[in-house]
Amino acid sequence: MASERMSRVDTAWLRMDNDVNVMMIVGVWLLTPAITLDALRERIADKLLKYERFRQKVVLDAMGATWVDDDDFDLERHVVAAALPRKKGMTERQALQALCGEAAATPLDAAHPLWQFQLVPHYEGGSALVARIHHCIGDGIALISVMMSITDGGSDPPERRRNLARADEDDEGDWLSETVLKPLTELTVKAIGATGSGVGKGLEALAHPQQVGLAGGFDLARTGLQVVQDVAALALLADDSQTRLKGRGSGRKIVAWGEPVPLDAVKAVGKALNCTVNDVLLSCVAGAIGGWLRAQGDDPTGQEIRAMVPVNLRPLDDAWKLGNRFGLAPLVLPIGIENPVERVYDVHRRMAEMKGSYQPLLAFMVLAVSGLLIKPVQDAVLGLFSKKTTAVMTNVPGPGTPLKFCGATLRQTMFWVPASGDIGVGVSVLSYGGGVQFGLITDERLCAKPQQVIDRFEPEFEKLLLVAMMLPWAGEEGAPAVKP
Repeated sequence: MASERMSRVDTAWLRMDNDVNVMMIVGVWLLTPAITLDALRERIADKLLKYERFRQKVVLDAMGATWVDDDDFDLERHVVAAALPRKKGMTERQALQALCGEAAATPLDAAHPLWQFQLVPHYEGGSALVARIHHCIGDGIALISVMMSITDGGSDPPERRRNLARADEDDEGDWLSETVLKPLTELTVKAIGATGSGVGKGLEALAHPQQVGLAGGFDLARTGLQVVQDVAALALLADDSQTRLKGRGSGRKIVAWGEPVPLDAVKAVGKALNCTVNDVLLSCVAGAIGGWLRAQGDDPTGQEIRAMVPVNLRPLDDAWKLGNRFGLAPLVLPIGIENPVERVYDVHRRMAEMKGSYQPLLAFMVLAVSGLLIKPVQDAVLGLFSKKTTAVMTNVPGPGTPLKFCGATLRQTMFWVPASGDIGVGVSVLSYGGGVQFGLITDERLCAKPQQVIDRFEPEFEKLLLVAMMLPWAGEEGAPAVKP
């Protein structure tokens, strides 16, 4: 029976399940025309099961957990047909959202591999496919890579090259050394928002202090100071604003999503305002949440909420290896700023302040260490994040052109990230097929109608689009008119 020790970080994610949050990534694909259950199972058997992790179950022990081949594996247990719940007055979209919410709150069978696909054979003239995958299998970037591989023409995972003479724990220790102590890859440096001469050289100096000269010593000192400052910043984060979105939930989940906004339009607005696409999208998220709070009779003026944002810490070429390889950065969303231009520049300023921060790496190290602790201590350590956070938010770039799956066109897709501890809000931004859309998962006790928040996203974007259209065109006198 093949087995492999689960990494410390993945173990931490495995043990984060609690009575209000299950650590599953839930996604939905809308396909046209319809596909059959037999075709789906054939594709999963041919493509997905080439990743050994999807044939393995988790066995817990005193030291953590181990991936073990499931001798009782049954594809029909993991790929099933599902019927939409039917309630009077409920549209097909609302019924599918109800199914996704129920899926997000229902634990997977721990006696078997921690994933499941549910096919709704007939949905809006096609089919809908709901996927549930436990976070311990992989993070968003890894699972996007997996899902791409099972589409028509998708590439199989490369052969894994393992040195069998090496113990699994040593293998992970070497990976941590490569990631944390040696120079970061160009992708990682860009993901953190630093320059090649900042984080990369600083970590190289930490790995090889004997090679550091006098000038390098000053660089190392500055690196050390930055690390100390970032550790302090993580530890001393103020508690979040006490809005109605913060508190202990019931465990019942509700999901919502909106129609895509053209990505080219978002890029044009960002260029006109001298901001990034992320600045524009995050500003719209903050505006939608602030507007919803006002509609509930609350006054968010002067308030801000914190969202933990995943930061990728590996080259995309390694995404097929699965596992969790990301840090977390605390991002403040200025929900109390009603003016859309003022708000987008406040977001722009805060994003600039995050550049060069070691906080994503430090958060990753906290997760790695917590995976070695007993669960009550791990819960206490990770509970510090949930006290200071209202939401988890992720922004994942998908393919720019529509994909095919079992001969059908994947016309729309959305996913929702799980939240740890008592966090009851998950925000997802996904670009796909030339559009970008906004998804939300909430706890019913905190926000029973997340669609009301979703429906405010596009109007917030249109406000910025109107401002951008009023600016001088490139080449006209005085252009550009607005600067951060």
